[in-house]
Amino acid sequence: MLDARRLADLDSFVLELNRASAEVILPLFRADHGLEDKGGAKGFDPVTAADRGAEAAIRKLIAERFPDHGVVGEEYGRDREDAEFVWVLDPVDGTRAFIAGLPVWTTLISLRHEGAPTLGSIGQPYIGEVFIGHAGGSRLVSRGGERPLAVRACPDLSQAIIHSTDPSSYFEPVERDAWRELNRRAKLSRLGCDAYAYAMVAAGTMDLVAESRVCKAWDIEVAVPLIAGAGGVVSDWEGQPIGLGGGQIAMAGDRACLDQAIEILREGALPPG
Repeated sequence: MLDARRLADLDSFVLELNRASAEVILPLFRADHGLEDKGGAKGFDPVTAADRGAEAAIRKLIAERFPDHGVVGEEYGRDREDAEFVWVLDPVDGTRAFIAGLPVWTTLISLRHEGAPTLGSIGQPYIGEVFIGHAGGSRLVSRGGERPLAVRACPDLSQAIIHSTDPSSYFEPVERDAWRELNRRAKLSRLGCDAYAYAMVAAGTMDLVAESRVCKAWDIEVAVPLIAGAGGVVSDWEGQPIGLGGGQIAMAGDRACLDQAIEILREGALPPG
């Protein structure tokens, strides 16, 4: 358990990392972003100069300030993953939204302490928002100042606003079947917001997010401290804590809503892809 002073120092550093990444990313948004296709089994798998440049900038600051910390990043791999502190980075989560000019991409920065996700931030610099969460609570830092984040009560799935990024592309057939049933039971569903939807659960405007087994650690670990700090809950599709290898994730503002969702989602539970 981190003491309050250490946690406050790391919280401030996360804001610094968000500023550094934004300086790289924003000039490339809705501009010449240097698109490449990594290809692979998923077909079109985009990466841009913003992804690579932002992660490089974040890693540089971490190495200067905390040379004994480890880093796990989408673009440049794993370094000292057995360290006491390990940063987990997705410099542009939602690259497809980024290249389409849609401001729902985010920068995901989370920190493991002794193997547990402990601090996380979701930054959207074009809008001017950083959502930060840890044991001390969650808050939104924006151009208008700061305010605490709190999930909202939604004890019945039938009243929930739910989200998943792209069930048609990312879900296996059994996952898709579970999502269809979840969608049938919920009040309203939205698609395509990637990790920005996690922030909306923490902010109390959405109620539940479910994502597939293709998710990697850098896609989802940030949700654990952010949602918990706002009063919500996070698990895998069987109701268990998420592992450090990624995989299926479900998060909700209300435990009762998540429990109802898990009864449906566990029918589509799979090991990480």
